[in-house]
Amino acid sequence: MQTNSKRAELTATYDWYRQMREAQPVFFDPNIQAWHIFRYDDVLRVLSDHATFSSDESSFLPPEYRNATPISSSMLRMDPPRHRKLRNLVSLAFTPRMVAHMESRIQAITNGLLDQVQASGEMDVIRDLAYPLPITVIAEILGVPAERREEFKQWSDASVGGDAESTPEDIQAIMQAMESMKAYFNEVFEERRAHPQNDLVSALLQAEVDGERLSNEELLGFCVLLLVAGNETTTNLIGNTILCLDEHPEAVERLRANRELVPGALEEALRYYSPIKLTIRGTTTETMIGDQRIEAGKLLFAWIASADRDEAQFPDASQFNIEREPNRHLGFGRGVHFCLGAPLARLEAKIALNTMLDRLPGSWHVSDAPLSPIKSSSVFGVKQLPLTWEK
Repeated sequence: MQTNSKRAELTATYDWYRQMREAQPVFFDPNIQAWHIFRYDDVLRVLSDHATFSSDESSFLPPEYRNATPISSSMLRMDPPRHRKLRNLVSLAFTPRMVAHMESRIQAITNGLLDQVQASGEMDVIRDLAYPLPITVIAEILGVPAERREEFKQWSDASVGGDAESTPEDIQAIMQAMESMKAYFNEVFEERRAHPQNDLVSALLQAEVDGERLSNEELLGFCVLLLVAGNETTTNLIGNTILCLDEHPEAVERLRANRELVPGALEEALRYYSPIKLTIRGTTTETMIGDQRIEAGKLLFAWIASADRDEAQFPDASQFNIEREPNRHLGFGRGVHFCLGAPLARLEAKIALNTMLDRLPGSWHVSDAPLSPIKSSSVFGVKQLPLTWEK
């Protein structure tokens, strides 16, 4: 079990969230000209009211900061009605019914990954399971070869990378990764235009919205959103669940004995260590949040990870409780941008955890070496997660 001192770097931001919820729940940062929102009710409102709080970067970012990544051209950065039309194009691939059809394939991939580590008694949860599982599944849905998943990992890291401590070299590496990703997908688009297949990329190339085909930027935005951003969430959901269980080892045996508790444990992990720290919005009109008046055209950081630890919404919010009920966490967002891949992420995490409980016996131990958090302002997780169990 990791001691708190080993987790200090990882969990320091949670102390900051608590301080801000108590002292400055709606805070203006003059250095970046943005508002920070920390309390559950306020974050929920920002996520739910798309008429007041826009996702369209052109409404709140200066021109030089727009379109920094392909995500900027995706439906994640659009408002209705365009957002709804684009979302409808792919939503059928991610309905609970469609996702249920993938269960046996997800189980087979999970078994194959654990086959490679089970006998050794040790693994890196991120490298050996939490990353390759969702990337393989989504690559098969899109129709891109999963063998290139190491490149996908680099691109994924770059897409969510960058924080206040990033050096010019870090930023340059991120931009180079973005260019490699664009070049790769443009090749895929050309190949599918010539030779359509029964996959999501081919379907998107044929799709029309308001009588027009999607632009290359929109196609790229879709692929990056699904292949990269979506997988980052699932990877960190699985990894963060193991972090929670390492801090609460008694829960492992409870889950092993009663698998009906597994879905609730995953929801609590989504709340306790939310894979998504924050999301951004911009005000379309002057509005009040709490006792603060916010002008139109202002950038907002809605801190989901803080909202999910708000004592006003979650009694004993700093406690990890696998039977927490109700648990209206915001880990998958809320409103029109509620995570499209939530049913798939939940199924992958459920299969991953159940299979680990089946195949990795006894108590689990995360290495005592300090864990390195992902360098990102938007996602929460660890780069490596060394785990041992009783063989």
